Amino acid sequence: MSDPHELLRDDPDLGPLVDEHGALVVEPHADPFERLVVSIVRQQVSMDAADAIEQRLFDAVEATPEAMAAADPAVLRDAGLSSQKTEYVRNVAEAFTERGYDHDYFRDLTDDAVRDELTSISGVGPWTADMFLMFGLGREDVFPVGDLGIRKGMQSLFGEGTTRAEMRDIAERWQPYRSYAALYVWRAYEG
Repeated sequence: MSDPHELLRDDPDLGPLVDEHGALVVEPHADPFERLVVSIVRQQVSMDAADAIEQRLFDAVEATPEAMAAADPAVLRDAGLSSQKTEYVRNVAEAFTERGYDHDYFRDLTDDAVRDELTSISGVGPWTADMFLMFGLGREDVFPVGDLGIRKGMQSLFGEGTTRAEMRDIAERWQPYRSYAALYVWRAYEG
């Protein structure tokens, strides 16, 4: 397989971003459970708020399925999780424990199979599953058009009226490295 950065450097829209930001990396997170919890924390909140909540949460409770499942819900809420996200984190903890999720569990599953598996957990939707595929498992060909930053970045590159369907169509040219492309599109949004 070719180098993702070379493929994207040749793209007229992403090439300048690759040159500006250098070789961005997609790799699996050491702890898939912790990374999925991070994705839940980051649902529909600002990056700054999410960073603060993550810090308080992981200071209060060890980032393991067993510890999160056993934690008093009040401790999770005191860390900054809403009642709903407290339930979601506990659901994910139970799923990891009951189903034996780890890197090996997901290794041979397709991206769609991972999405199906995760979205069967209450509180894990398509956006969270895509974030897990990219940042938890290090999958190289995910393009999360459900993400606000991706949509804003694509609109800054391709025009305000660009629809999600058009974004998916445009992103096809970045296969099999759409996760890398997403990193550069986020940079375009961040300015």
